[in-house]
Formats: sequence, structure tokens, C-alpha cells
Amino acid sequence: MTTATLALRIDAPMQSWGVRSRFTNRFTATEPTKSGVVGLLAAACGVERTDDARIRELADLRMGVRVEREGLLERDYHVTQDVPNTKGKEHRTIESNRYYLADALFLVVVEGAVETAERLDDAVRNPHWPLFFGRKAFVPAAPLIERDKWRRRRWGTGVHPGTLEERLEEHPWLENRDEQRNEVGLVNGDVWLRTVADVRLSEQSDRTFPAELRHDHPESFAHGDRRFRSRPVCAGHVKLKDAMITGVDPCS
Repeated sequence: MTTATLALRIDAPMQSWGVRSRFTNRFTATEPTKSGVVGLLAAACGVERTDDARIRELADLRMGVRVEREGLLERDYHVTQDVPNTKGKEHRTIESNRYYLADALFLVVVEGAVETAERLDDAVRNPHWPLFFGRKAFVPAAPLIERDKWRRRRWGTGVHPGTLEERLEEHPWLENRDEQRNEVGLVNGDVWLRTVADVRLSEQSDRTFPAELRHDHPESFAHGDRRFRSRPVCAGHVKLKDAMITGVDPCS
């Protein structure tokens, strides 16, 4: 099978990638989770949350994230008054904390068959349902895939040949703020971008960093039957090279 990658720009003032929310505390991961990205692609394709087969098909794609801008961890503090219990009595006040990332920017790459990558590319550019990053209010600040006339010339998002690792290593830097780009020129030494990518356990011996498990591989999004399993990932870093800063893509 010939593989390809689909590169997405995940850019929004606020994002929330829930991974271990419980009751009144709803946390966010520091980068997009697999369950969040699969939900995003499912919405683009018009996959119902009860369609477990197609959810598993999307979840089986390899995924990697490169952190272009870390952003800030922020907290929404909510107070809800006069909340009744299950019997409609004993009204009370409930406090909750809902965490999110502010001003973060990510490159998300999924790897699969060429036909699958092209189908997802078309779906993301013409989504069946609205796309958002963790909460319906957290909408994209920029297209996840740039317009055809800009492709391979600016951000380089869309379908590319090659592997997930090659895309994370070589893809043009998505940062478009002048102040951030200027800061790179002032750094005395190399600049590194953090990555988190799916890894096969059989590849573990070849890697510098040990694999870890993330419990965010979705098997079902059905109401009352949401199920996930763990997936091995490897956290690492890639060096920000001149070609990535100028946008010249050696893979194009």
C-alpha cells in the first residue's frame, strides 16, 4: 500500500483537548489528542457518532503532532446556583473548572493510504458539519488546509507523499507572527519543536525517547457507550531548520 500524509493547521484563540475530565474538573492535554482529531475528521466526513466501524477506521490512521506554538494553559471558573439533585430537591451551588489552551498553534499529521488521505483532504475543506477544537465555541482561526493557490507555497498543509516522521521533520513552520519569527533569529543556538507521534512498540528499540501510553484511542463515541483504549506514543523534538522557516518544502 502506498501511503501519504495529510497535514492540518490547528490554529485557534482557544482549544481544549480533553483526556481525563472528571465531574467538575475538565482538563485539557497540551496538544491535540487522537480522540479529538478523530472527532474532527469524523465531523468533516459526516460520520455519525454511532458508526463505530468508521470511527475505528479513522482512529487506526497513524497520527503525529508538532507544537508550533505552545500557548498558555488557562482556566474557566464556573459557578452554577440553584442546581437541584436528581429528585428535584435540595438546590445547591456547583463550582467547576474548565481548562483550555490559549493562543496555541499545532501541526497535526495523519498517515494512511493515498486514497484515504485525499478523501479526508476533500472532507476537511468541505466539511459536512462545523469543525471545532474541543468545544463548539472554539472554532478555527484559519483554514485547516489552505486554498489550492497557496498550497506548497506558504503553509504547505494538505496531502503529501512520504511518512509521518518525514512530514514532522520537514514540514514548513506554521508560525505566521512576525514577533515569533523574529525571536528565532535572536536565539543563540538551535530551536527545537516538540512532537508527539504514534509509534509501533516494535520500533521502540530504535528510539532515543521511550514510548508512553495515552488513553485516547477512540473505539466508540456513542452516547452512554463512549469507549477508548491506550495507544503507544513517543514524545520528541525536531530541529527548526532554515528551510522550514522560509517555507521551502524539500518534499514537494
